Amino acid sequence: MDSQSSNDSMMGDMASEETRTTTSPHIRSSATGDTPEPATRAWTTRLLVLGIVLAAVNLRPAITSLGALLEEVRDGLGMSGSVAGVLTSVPPLCFAVFGVMAPRLARRFGPGAVVCAGMAAITAGLLIRPYVGGTAGFLAASALALMGIAVSNVLMPVIVKRWFPDRVGSMTGLYSMALALGTATAAAATVPVTDLLGGSWQTGLTVWAALAAVAVLPWIPFVRQRDGVRQDDGVRQEGGVPQQGAAPAGQAPARETRPTLRITRSRTAWALAVFFGLQATAAYITMGWMPQIFRDAGVPASTAGLLLAVTMVMGVPLAFVIPRVATRLPHQGPIVLVLGVCGLVGYAGLYLAPAAGAWAWALLLGISNCSFPLALTMVGMRARSGAGVAQLSAFAQSTGYLISIPGPLLVGVLYQHSGGWGLPIALMAGLMIPQMVVGVLAGRDRTVEEEAAR
Repeated sequence: MDSQSSNDSMMGDMASEETRTTTSPHIRSSATGDTPEPATRAWTTRLLVLGIVLAAVNLRPAITSLGALLEEVRDGLGMSGSVAGVLTSVPPLCFAVFGVMAPRLARRFGPGAVVCAGMAAITAGLLIRPYVGGTAGFLAASALALMGIAVSNVLMPVIVKRWFPDRVGSMTGLYSMALALGTATAAAATVPVTDLLGGSWQTGLTVWAALAAVAVLPWIPFVRQRDGVRQDDGVRQEGGVPQQGAAPAGQAPARETRPTLRITRSRTAWALAVFFGLQATAAYITMGWMPQIFRDAGVPASTAGLLLAVTMVMGVPLAFVIPRVATRLPHQGPIVLVLGVCGLVGYAGLYLAPAAGAWAWALLLGISNCSFPLALTMVGMRARSGAGVAQLSAFAQSTGYLISIPGPLLVGVLYQHSGGWGLPIALMAGLMIPQMVVGVLAGRDRTVEEEAAR
């Protein structure tokens, strides 16, 4: 499948739709403060779509490239299985700690500037982490890259809701598809590229910094926009065109008059946070440990990397389809249940016949991992305003990633002390049940603003 030409076509179509419906990014001239001409608006729309796609591509290679070479990294740094479990728990920890800062940073510097800085942090972290020496240095450099990933994770739904308010499903799908493509590419290519470049795991991990450096470029023109994230997006209708940051004549801006949303009063917000955390637990266990499960079952290292790539690449088409379907349903619970059942069957297969049915289990777990784009879509649907989405995104992702921290660590400990994969796989399957329950609750047709106001 020609994914590049498909992406280009979708980007052009979305940009043209945004221009026709006058819902393109509300980007004002930095010199005059005036709304740009239509040609400029179309250009900035296309650049923003490109930036979203390139940013999404870079949100997982730092993790899946490490999963593909985890055994080599463990040997090179002298890690035990338990320490490797700590290493696989670092991503959700960083996402929880740094993700909560994203809305505040966006208000101060503008979301474009924060995402640009995030891409730069990913680049720097990936460049230095293989060469700083020792486990502590490796973890610190990984944390730098993951900090950039964390703030971009939180702000992507905000940017989509703000600049593409009538294309939330399609833009979330495009973003999620690009994320899955980057995840799968890193999983599949890391081992072959490492072999091609001489077999050093340091080189195999470093090459992904080049991809992150490219993602910095489209965000540079958006660095000077400091409109940030307003309490209600500051949007009003003027001649049928949404005007960013405007307030009705004679009234103060809405961000000064509206009370802060108390997100913790919303049951839906809590359900979405727990759903996000449990799906993240499954995803990071998969990315960190699945190649090792297959390798211990007798599958060659290169094939194990390909199996992880198959799991990740399932998200490319499904991550575009699922958000579009989800936005057309009043309740997203049925999608949650289908994805959960696929996960349960995949885990059962890993336990009973990990090598014999490896490709089938990889496919099923890949379908199950598409709970991530579904969660992002529900973040955009469960809040009315851009500010509500910002708060819900930060709360759901930060709380969710905190919930997910023990999972990969527990898998490492259970694997180290039991000497096999029976108990870790039982843990993975057991966590799928509450994930399905809270996912159904999070999928109900209501908004966090309604619940918090009660």
